[in-house]
Amino acid sequence: MQLTDLRTLTHEAFALLESPVWDDREGVLWFVDITAPLVLRLEPESGRLDRFPMPAEVGSLGLATQGRLVLALRTGIHLFDPATGALEFLVNPEPTPPTNRLNDGKVGPDGNFWVGSLDDRPKREATAALYRITPAGESTRIVGGLFCSNGLAWSSDSRTLYHSDSRGPWLQAFDFDARQGLATNPRRLLSLTEAEGLPDGAAMDADGFYWSAGITAGVLNRISPDGIIVERIPLPVTAPTMPCFGGADLRTLFVTSLASDRSGSHQPGRLIAFRTEVAGLPPHRFGEGPAA
Repeated sequence: MQLTDLRTLTHEAFALLESPVWDDREGVLWFVDITAPLVLRLEPESGRLDRFPMPAEVGSLGLATQGRLVLALRTGIHLFDPATGALEFLVNPEPTPPTNRLNDGKVGPDGNFWVGSLDDRPKREATAALYRITPAGESTRIVGGLFCSNGLAWSSDSRTLYHSDSRGPWLQAFDFDARQGLATNPRRLLSLTEAEGLPDGAAMDADGFYWSAGITAGVLNRISPDGIIVERIPLPVTAPTMPCFGGADLRTLFVTSLASDRSGSHQPGRLIAFRTEVAGLPPHRFGEGPAA
């Protein structure tokens, strides 16, 4: 797949950009710098970049109702109103161990926020988990024994949930029931090496393929529903963290990255974008869905 109209959309030294989410109603891209910690909003047409400082590390975000966002902070799940700056605490699904923090999260077709954690120590242990958070603030532990929960995405028919463990390192799939917000029948699809690209954040395209950020290989891996890498797309960033389809036709792919010395020289965290031959899927909103 050719990278056409490739652009770098940030021009400052960010550290750990993650969790790009396209707001199809406002025509803006939301993303985070985890360690700054910042929530960021980009207007792609004008290039305007707004910053919203956070009180704790922010692992991920999702769209919510009434113009708000749902945020995964180290201190738990909050609703955030960009218009007022107000944060409303919902629940902390994992108050212990203190060495864990919340990581990749995404609103599912059920209208709930699905979010995982990671062991934040240099030598990680399998103390992390994946959770489902309802708009009422109810938290359910879905699966445990993870090193670094990542890669959440849903198929276009909402019947399959994809999820990875970056340090497993593997990709798995669940049968998904959007009406009840249930993920069942977990099955491993693929294990990945550092050379192939350990699986970080992900996105789904409208043709049913899973796009995984290969954070250790500077690539996007396009993976079939049965776990076959059908295409490896080299990127101009050495440590991509997550792709996101956006733009009016959902054919612009935004990709975040983290600061890295992997290429032999320092490269800051960046947000890049390019046009794709396939479209992505529109985002879901926290509080809008069959189970919400």
